[in-house]
Order: sequence, then structure tokens, then C-alpha cells
Amino acid sequence: MYEGVVQNLIDELGRLPGIGPKSAQRIAFHLLAADPADVKRLSSALTEVKERVRFCSVCGNVAEDEECRVCRDPRRDLAIICVVEEPKDVVAIEKTREFRGRYHVLGGAISPIEGIGPDDLRVRELMTRLADGQVTELILATDPNLEGEATATYLARLVKPLGLRVTRLASGLPVGGDLEYADEVTLGRAFEGRRLLDV
Repeated sequence: MYEGVVQNLIDELGRLPGIGPKSAQRIAFHLLAADPADVKRLSSALTEVKERVRFCSVCGNVAEDEECRVCRDPRRDLAIICVVEEPKDVVAIEKTREFRGRYHVLGGAISPIEGIGPDDLRVRELMTRLADGQVTELILATDPNLEGEATATYLARLVKPLGLRVTRLASGLPVGGDLEYADEVTLGRAFEGRRLLDV
């Protein structure tokens, strides 16, 4: 299509998740037209994030130090761990301001189709964290899809002998949604997770 470095840039941008060929081309031409200082800032930010960011030694969240800010926070409840698939899930839960425990990031979900099994995730590290008996509740906040459900079921069975309280995030109808557009699984979950109204 294009020559040399322009095509190389489009190809590299196209390898990013969620960026198709058209988007990669648009971004490449935006960068070509952008002020050189803006491109330099972007380049610097990319280099810096690769040099400074690592994964928390405790929970697996992104961190600039040995431990992430959540694990360093002494106000967090050490007895509750919320298990998520990716660091972006930690951010989503933190935005709610409802959870005051700690996290464990698995680094994905069990997916036999993609060749991802329990040994490819941070399951061993989770079991090590649970071994001291300090944790009393494990919240399984994996995605409500086939892989997330398989992962949650596997973990629930694995930790059952430890006698922990194992809970799963409720799932159901979104606020502002219409019943007619809900799929059967979502509607079924909404019925299972119904609660008593205090009027």
C-alpha cells in the first residue's frame, strides 16, 4: 500500500487490540500531520511506561513500585480478596468506591480454545495468599462470559477445602435496559439474583 516507514507504522498500529486497518491508517496520518512535539510526547510516554511500570508482587495489578497503591494502603481489609481477570477490572471496581478489600489479578481467564489453562494464570499465587488463613472471603469478579464462568467455577472448587466464604458478583439487567432486549442468560441471572424490596 504505502512505502517504507509509513506502512511500517500502519502495520504496527494495526497490531494493537481494537485497531483495525482503517483505524491504523487514520492514526498514522494523524501522527504524520501532528506537531513534532506532540509525537515526541507520545513516544516518550510509551517508552516511559515500558521502563517504569511492572506488575505488583502481591496482587498482579499494574504498579510503578514493588507493590501497587491498593496493596500499600493500610486501610484496606486484608480478610477480603476480589479476584479479577485484568488490571483494567481493578480500575472499574475502584470507580464504584464500594469495595474496601484487596485484589488478585489472574492475568486472564481459562480458555481451552485459546490454549489458556489454570497454569497460565496467577492461580498458584492466589493459593499462596490464601494459605495463611487471614482471608475469610473470596469474591470472584471474573467476566460474565463462558471463560469467566469457567474460571470462577474452577477457583470455587479449588478453594472449597479452605472453608472460605466464596461469592460471585451478581449479574443481571443493566439500569435503563429493556427486558425485550435482554438475552436468556442475563434475564435468568436477574431472576436468580432478585432481592426483597423494603417499602
